[in-house]
Amino acid sequence: MSEAPDPVEAALQRALALGEDADWRGMADHLESALEDHPDDPYLLCWLGVAEREMGLDTVAYEHFKRCLGQQPEDPHVLATAGNAVAAFDDPDAESALRAAAMMAPRLPLARWMYGAYLAREGMLEEALEELRSAAELAPDEPVVSVELGVALALDGDTDQAVEAFDRAARLDPDDGWVRVLLGLALVEEDRLEEAARELSEGARRRPEDVEAQLLAAVTSAASGHVELGYEMLERARQRSEGLDERLVAEAEEKIGAGAEAAGAFLRETLAPGAFRERLMTRP
Repeated sequence: MSEAPDPVEAALQRALALGEDADWRGMADHLESALEDHPDDPYLLCWLGVAEREMGLDTVAYEHFKRCLGQQPEDPHVLATAGNAVAAFDDPDAESALRAAAMMAPRLPLARWMYGAYLAREGMLEEALEELRSAAELAPDEPVVSVELGVALALDGDTDQAVEAFDRAARLDPDDGWVRVLLGLALVEEDRLEEAARELSEGARRRPEDVEAQLLAAVTSAASGHVELGYEMLERARQRSEGLDERLVAEAEEKIGAGAEAAGAFLRETLAPGAFRERLMTRP
């Protein structure tokens, strides 16, 4: 951002300070005001998109990220951030933006891991792993890099190595419930149910509104012989379930009541495979 014009730089600094305080509405308002004088500035457009995305205004944010890329920015941070954002909408501009960022700044972990994450979801796993391993060398203590490396490894069928990557990410960021659920699901794939139950339960507790995580923890706990924990996690799911989730909760309760073998079969054949695949394909 050092190449930005001075007025834009001042606006960005103020906006980023608001973002540091998680004042996303204030950040967005400030950037919208700055755009009145600099309507095509890619920095302002990019960070406005970031603020709007944090507020849950994904469609509005997409339009600003798209406008940002339309200005053909040359800053790899902007290219990577906007490219990753539009990838969530299956926008074809995502690939060229992310590739350009990685080529411009091969030693920038953000550019390498975001490009690798994109390639992994597009099924280009060999290329994805190359990018993500490079990012891991550049930023060995960055949890998100380990998460995305684990995702690519799991999509490539190497769940043993994926477990190691997810475990590293969980140790780097113990409060991240999402990665603990991924780790638990990878452990289910490896038939390590005792460990899986522990990780899924921890992940579910950190994501109380994630009904699926509660169910995964419940069934895995029961399948590994921890029936009391299974019913506890099942009740957590029931308290938050509605609509279709209610039927799934009822089915999970039936399988838990039928014993460890029935719970294990339900977990492996019905519940875990789809949940794991869907979470792996969720873009960062």
